[in-house]
Amino acid sequence: MSPSFCNRNENRLLTILPTEEYERLLPHMEIIFLPLKQILYEMNEPIEYVYFPKNGIVSLVTIMEDGATAEIATVGNEGMIGVPVFLGADQIPGQAFSQVPGESMRMKAQEFKTFVTPGSPLYKILQRYTQTLFNQIAQSAACNCLHSIEKRFCRWLLMTRDRVQSDEFLLTQEFLAQMLGVRRASVSEVASIFQKAGMISYRRGQMRILDRTALEAASCECYAKVKQEFERLLGGD
Repeated sequence: MSPSFCNRNENRLLTILPTEEYERLLPHMEIIFLPLKQILYEMNEPIEYVYFPKNGIVSLVTIMEDGATAEIATVGNEGMIGVPVFLGADQIPGQAFSQVPGESMRMKAQEFKTFVTPGSPLYKILQRYTQTLFNQIAQSAACNCLHSIEKRFCRWLLMTRDRVQSDEFLLTQEFLAQMLGVRRASVSEVASIFQKAGMISYRRGQMRILDRTALEAASCECYAKVKQEFERLLGGD
């Protein structure tokens, strides 16, 4: 039987699993809702669950000694939260929390280790997904150094829209500033520019994309590059 997107809860890694493998794992998973700012992993604390987001977004951040944080990656319905478990670790040196509310499948880390073994279908998929995550982190690092805040703003909005599969989503300026590594005032200025240009509508933490084509034109090449790498590694299953 071929996999069906509609019965896989919209996580792309789960949709490309063979049906029999998905059915083998399903009894060990549960669907939960992740509200805004829900912490999934604390710094240097044991990882209890791995997550497969359905329609929300989780932010992975590094925490400095003075308490300052910087986002290193975001994960939505294209991926998994818990790659350290897949790689044999049981904690992370940073934090993971829900940045855009949404549903997620989750599985206990210990059960994940038992069922997702070398050679299993999900193990092979996660090998390639891990490479896409590394690609995203590397591309974001280069983007943050070389591209303007305006281009990075567009890149992140486009990535978010793809993951939540909606032109409208909850997004605070606080999170945007953290994601872009800039002051909140800078985010307000950029959002105002794109709002006046008719590309977005932003009010009280509610973001709405009005002109996706214009946003793509205003973005840097990083959005397309990360997307192409994902499709190259995982889109053909």
